[in-house]
Amino acid sequence: MSVLLSRRNLLAGAAAATITPVFAQNDVITVRPGGAFKPVRIAVASFGGDPDAARLFTGVITNNFKRSVFLQPVDPASFPEQVGPDQPPHMDAWKAVNAQYVLVGRAQRGGDGRQRAEFRLWDVASGQQAAGQQYATDPNVSRRVAHIMSDQVFSRITGEKGFFDTRIVFVDETGPAEHRRKRLAVMDQDGVGVSYLTQGSDLAVTPRFSPSSQDVAYMAFGGDEPRVMLMNLDTRQRESVGNFPGMTFAPRFSPDGQKIIMSLSTGTTSTLYVMDLRSRSTTRLTDSNAIDTSPSYSPDGSQIVFESDRGGAQQIYVMPASGGGARRLSFGDGRYSTPVWSPKGDYIAFTRQSKNGFGIGVMKPDGSGERILTEGFHNEGPTWAPNGLFLMFFRDPGGGGGSKIHMTDVYGRQEFVVPTPSYASDPAWSPLLN
Repeated sequence: MSVLLSRRNLLAGAAAATITPVFAQNDVITVRPGGAFKPVRIAVASFGGDPDAARLFTGVITNNFKRSVFLQPVDPASFPEQVGPDQPPHMDAWKAVNAQYVLVGRAQRGGDGRQRAEFRLWDVASGQQAAGQQYATDPNVSRRVAHIMSDQVFSRITGEKGFFDTRIVFVDETGPAEHRRKRLAVMDQDGVGVSYLTQGSDLAVTPRFSPSSQDVAYMAFGGDEPRVMLMNLDTRQRESVGNFPGMTFAPRFSPDGQKIIMSLSTGTTSTLYVMDLRSRSTTRLTDSNAIDTSPSYSPDGSQIVFESDRGGAQQIYVMPASGGGARRLSFGDGRYSTPVWSPKGDYIAFTRQSKNGFGIGVMKPDGSGERILTEGFHNEGPTWAPNGLFLMFFRDPGGGGGSKIHMTDVYGRQEFVVPTPSYASDPAWSPLLN
């Protein structure tokens, strides 16, 4: 069984053993900025079953929650009891350690060689089971099942979609600073399971995920002209969309995955074009003496945000997806670049260069509510989680080192380094795999 499974395939054959979810009647937490924010405290009890599988599930889920910002795992040293999936926890005991939810589970292999993994989420306040599910799968997909469980728990508690069952494509960088070898690589969102998509014979940069599939567009430099390549991560099949002299950024997909938008340079100007991937026909969208680049679609496909120096310096503009009049959004100090529309449609992420360095920020689609989430010597390349609550970007601290991938939530509450084997840049976040 392939590791790259849909949730439907993961659940195949398990319907008879499925635990029917029972939802408590309490409200979910409110995910919003400001106020006296406190993450929800959740106790992840050690899974039962086969020792190796149990440790994997417990470790993956706990680590996911530690990086989730909105959920805070309770220190196991304070657990008042050992608890498993066959009986309810003693709620008063868990209230005493300020646990709001208790997660229990088990993972063990059956006589048919398939792994049975299950979880139950208990709401301490109501004393009721809030969610539960069982899976019968190939043991090789245990990490994916743990991510899917994490997503279900995150969604049940926060009311938001999860983001754990996702992948990141990025540029892996090795070698001396003056002669870096750059290869495309893919990993789980927590930095585990790295595999390489290109071998480094051709320079591969700026990967971009399709919002509707596991297809990636990237730029490959191996001849006289840059090529735009499309690769399906499930099959690893690739094809060339075409050669585009003057291209500086890989194209981004439309929300339905049927078009790509790109910028092409001619002389001192750069112009936005859209290509229909079925007919391979291109349409010009901007016509000015400026450098228009780094375009990104709104989630409904009706608008395009991009950067342009048409006003004298790099700023962010928005226009209809069919082209036409553009409206400036950014008016803060400094230069703005790499705008990317949130999958939820509520924010546009960007890079801002100012006297304080390079900041990663967000603003509303009308340009209001600008907030800088993090600043550093050189931050760049924000990419959204599919639930619109988190961003990854890369940071180069300067000196003799190299860049690393970082993750922060949309409110800038916490920031984490995403582990990679070596230096890394240009992350691109996938849609949910299931």
